[in-house]
Amino acid sequence: MLISTLALAIFLTACKKDENEVATPAIEQNEEELITSLEVHLYRLDGTGDTAVFAFRDIDGPGGADPQPIDTIHLANETGYGCFLKLWNESVNPAEDKTIEILNESDEHLFCFSPNSADLSIVRTDSDGIFEIGLQSAWTTGAASQGELAIVLKHQPGIKNGSCDPGETDIEVSFPVHIE
Repeated sequence: MLISTLALAIFLTACKKDENEVATPAIEQNEEELITSLEVHLYRLDGTGDTAVFAFRDIDGPGGADPQPIDTIHLANETGYGCFLKLWNESVNPAEDKTIEILNESDEHLFCFSPNSADLSIVRTDSDGIFEIGLQSAWTTGAASQGELAIVLKHQPGIKNGSCDPGETDIEVSFPVHIE
């Protein structure tokens, strides 16, 4: 009986989890999105005209061959536009639609729009339920002018606060803009 009790005590001691042992958390990795193409789809809110598409393409991604020339965005003055953005990874075949991934991770992404010298204002019209995203937006032009529009996609996992300050940049493109 003494041997049985002693064996049971040794077994329980050997199987007891060390209370000082720290569990190693699983590391969640969110791979950086490779975005090789950004398309700006614009349509007039008054219903006239077709949807126009303006694009940036760097098919092999950063560091490879030079990107294709960036399209110039042509807009009418004193006009309202609806906009939606499409993003692609065209370095693989078939091309990956990164828009879906950004939408699925909308609480981690924010598009920032910065017009420079062009009389253009942009308001994001979509949301992750708390903060805006920017895959959809409303654009309003003013007087005839020329300038640039920087479109930046910020990746903000766990730090999204509605501003463009925190996070890493997934893509940044400056489109020439002509308002006529």
